[in-house]
Amino acid sequence: MTMLANLAPIPELYVSYDSAQKLKVEAANLKSHDLTPRQICDLELLMNGGFNPLKGFLSEEDYDNVVENMRLADGTLWPIPITLDVSEEFAEGLEIGEDIALRDQEGVILATMTVTDRWTPDKSREAEKVFGADDVAHPAVNYLHHTAGKVYLGGPVVGIQQPIHYDFRARRDTPNELRAFFRKLGWRRIVAFQTRNPLHRAHQELTFRAAREAQANLLIHPVVGMTKPGDVDHFTRVRCYEAVLDKYPAATTTMSLLNLAMRMAGPREAVWHGIIRRNHGCTHFIVGRDHAGPGKNSAGEDFYGPYDAQDLFRQYQDEIGIEMVDFKQMVYVQERAQYEPADEIADRENVTILNISGTELRRRLREGLEIPEWFSFPEVVEELRRRFPPRSKQGFTVFFTGFSGSGKSTIANALMIKLMEMGDRPVTLLDGDIVRKNLSSELGFSKEHRDLNIRRIGYVASEITKNGGIAICAPIAPYAATRRAVREEIEQYGAFVEVHVATSLEECERRDRKGLYKLAREGKIKEFTGISDPYDVPENPELRVDTEGVDVDTCAHQVLLKLESMGLIAGSR
Repeated sequence: MTMLANLAPIPELYVSYDSAQKLKVEAANLKSHDLTPRQICDLELLMNGGFNPLKGFLSEEDYDNVVENMRLADGTLWPIPITLDVSEEFAEGLEIGEDIALRDQEGVILATMTVTDRWTPDKSREAEKVFGADDVAHPAVNYLHHTAGKVYLGGPVVGIQQPIHYDFRARRDTPNELRAFFRKLGWRRIVAFQTRNPLHRAHQELTFRAAREAQANLLIHPVVGMTKPGDVDHFTRVRCYEAVLDKYPAATTTMSLLNLAMRMAGPREAVWHGIIRRNHGCTHFIVGRDHAGPGKNSAGEDFYGPYDAQDLFRQYQDEIGIEMVDFKQMVYVQERAQYEPADEIADRENVTILNISGTELRRRLREGLEIPEWFSFPEVVEELRRRFPPRSKQGFTVFFTGFSGSGKSTIANALMIKLMEMGDRPVTLLDGDIVRKNLSSELGFSKEHRDLNIRRIGYVASEITKNGGIAICAPIAPYAATRRAVREEIEQYGAFVEVHVATSLEECERRDRKGLYKLAREGKIKEFTGISDPYDVPENPELRVDTEGVDVDTCAHQVLLKLESMGLIAGSR
């Protein structure tokens, strides 16, 4: 009997073991690029065939075609640019045709690449075409402008070894390993379910129905590479998935982890996910509502329509070579005690329809409220509660920003004392001057150095927050983009409370305790915030305090009341 195409081995970019040993030695003389976490995800899927037919990072011609019309230069469907972004300095030192070593963050060599192309992309065009808008409220657009290198390199890749994962090894499969598994079990039709969230009862119902409708076996294929900032970490999610797997008949369902760096590109991402799942041997793919949507844009509206992804996928499904199972939202009908597709409930006027959104679930976890049995499995809720204790037991960061002399440090000190008096969590003050002395003594006051200083403060604050403590930061932090980056880093672990100390420049200059404004006016201090350097006023901080004519105690008390209203500290005892 002939082997089905979806189960036949697909090409990988790895060389044989012997060649790999030889290449490792030769690579010692090559220039090295240390890959970012996102590039490691991309490289892994390039090498193992997950991104088949790509043979490496896109050339400029392929990139332009992908951005403009979702196709490689040769016409093959490919919706997302896979590029190696690097710094200008690194790019300048390279010759076209030169081989470089691609290493992980520990310096282990994973692959070599021949640099065939080097160009400076128009990132605004990339954002418009790929993500639908050049709007930094979109995490991938923000990444493009604020994290990714300025120059792109393209060229074929030679795989030496796969990235090392120390977690959930038995659950990670390459496309060829999955294909072999399906062959072994005699699975012919396989429907893949993409997820970056914990699974609840509605998801289980949805996947059951999808498998039944497609008369297929089920592959739960969660993304454990990079998802959206603020998502539940993959360790917690995989423990949740493992708790739910027992609810599926073992002979019909398997789970495998996909080390993909998501772009949250909505419709284009859905097509991309389809191609990746085809490469993993699947024949069907579930595309849900707002598939891979990043949430709201700067105007507070959804980036993509709820069914845009399904429409685009349908248009290309023959070419992708995988069939879409489109799924509507599943809701719980109380009277019948079962889940049903929201738009197929004929008697909706006479029944009670229950649903808990992701936002509502997070609120309930945060506030320690009940999560009903109809919504999720007790085992899943237990895992989530371990990861998300109620807010009054979580770490958080209070981040003061304002002009020099606005009173940030004074209020921060008062707040620290008040929180220490409560005594329920350790409190650390990261004041601008103290940090300068202990963490950043070698830095000057150029924009680049000030950014770096704030990033360091953010990093320390995120570690304190992650470990359940309270971090109080009081730098000037004049740039909105840097404050946003710090917020994102901290919000993975707990709340970020931005407090704008809105003292006017005139008042700060009048106070001038350290005599800095006088020196700045005389031109003796260059790039001084408010005089010769801009200050981006926070648009919507959690709290704005005005210190003019108000004593310090009152200002600190305003912050405490805010923390209490956010549930971060228990009401005054």
